[in-house]
Amino acid sequence: MDGIDAAILETDGETVTAFGATAFATYEDGLRTRLRGAVEAGLALRLDGPLPREIADLERDLTRSHGQAVEALLNAAGLRAGDIAVIGFHGQTLAHRPERRSTLQIGSGPQLAQMTGIDVVSDFRAADVRAGGQGAPLASVYHQVLARGRSPVAVLNIGGVANVTFVGGDGTLIAFDSGPGNGPIDDWLLRSTGQPIDQDGKLAQTGRVHEDIVAAQLLHPYFARPAPKSLDRMDFTADMARNLSAADGAATLTAFSARAAAKALEQFPEAPRDWIVCGGGRHNPVLMAALRSALQGSNVTMAEEAGWRGDFIEAEAFAYLAVRSLRGLPLSFPKTTGVPRPMTGGALSARR
Repeated sequence: MDGIDAAILETDGETVTAFGATAFATYEDGLRTRLRGAVEAGLALRLDGPLPREIADLERDLTRSHGQAVEALLNAAGLRAGDIAVIGFHGQTLAHRPERRSTLQIGSGPQLAQMTGIDVVSDFRAADVRAGGQGAPLASVYHQVLARGRSPVAVLNIGGVANVTFVGGDGTLIAFDSGPGNGPIDDWLLRSTGQPIDQDGKLAQTGRVHEDIVAAQLLHPYFARPAPKSLDRMDFTADMARNLSAADGAATLTAFSARAAAKALEQFPEAPRDWIVCGGGRHNPVLMAALRSALQGSNVTMAEEAGWRGDFIEAEAFAYLAVRSLRGLPLSFPKTTGVPRPMTGGALSARR
C-alpha cells in the first residue's frame, strides 16, 4: 500500500524480448489511509453484491492514480499510448476468501482504458477462484520465465504477504503463499511509532525476538496445509505482538515472517539450489539476515544479483499475464493455485 509500481515489457506471453522503463508513484497520504482502512475492513465486506459507496469512490480514485502513473511512465520513456498494446492492471486486494470462491480487487479496467487510451486486462483472479482455485499467487509463471536455466530454484516475493515459486529441475512448477511478509511489520510500526515501515529494520535490530510467540505462530494450521494455498493480508496480523514493546514487537514479527517463509521448504519435492528474493521485504537487512539464518545451507540472493529488477517483478508479471490473457494462454495451474486444469483469466476493457 505504499504506491504503484509500473514497468514496460516487450513480450509475446511466452518469452520476454525486452525490458522497458520503470517508475514508482507514491500514494498520497489520504488515499493510503483510505486503502488501509478498506483492507482492514475487507473481511467484513460482502463480495456478492455492489460495492458500498465509499469503496466505489475509493476504486475510482485508485484507478485515477494508476492512470496518472501510466501517463508519467510513458512520458519518462518517450512513448505514446499507441506504442503500448495492453496494460496489465492488478488493482488492490481488499478481501481474499478462496474457500468461499470469493476474492475482491478494486480498480476499474474500463475507467483506466478510457483514461489512458490503451486496452486494459484486469480482474486476473476471479475466474481461477470461481473454478475452485486459490486465485493466488499468479506471478509464478513469470518467475519461471525469469528463472530459466537456474532450477531447482525458489523465488520468494516478500510483499504484504509472502509468496514463493518453486521451479524444479524437471520443470515442475509449484507456488503458494508462504506466510506473512511485510504486512504485520508495517502495521505494527504504524501502530507503535506512527511510521509506515521499519526502515532498514532499524527498530527490529534494537529489539528482542520473543521465541515463544514465534514458535506458537509457526504452529498455525496454515503451515501444515499442503500447497497450493493462499492468504488474505489480514490472516496474520500485528496483534500477535500486542503486549510487547515497539522494538521487541518489530523484532518478533520480523523473525516470524522470515521463519514462515523458510517453512516453505517443507512443501518442495527437492531442495532449491538458490533462493532468489524479490519484493519490498528484501530491502530490510534484518529480515534478510533472519531469512538466511532460517535457511542455513541454502544460497539466498537478492533479485538484482540474478540480474532482475527486484522492485518491478510484480509489475512486469502482470504485463506478461495480460498478454497471455489476450492470447488465451493459461495464467494458473493445478500446482500453483489448485485449479482443476490450466486456466486463462483476466477481463479485457477496450480503449475508447
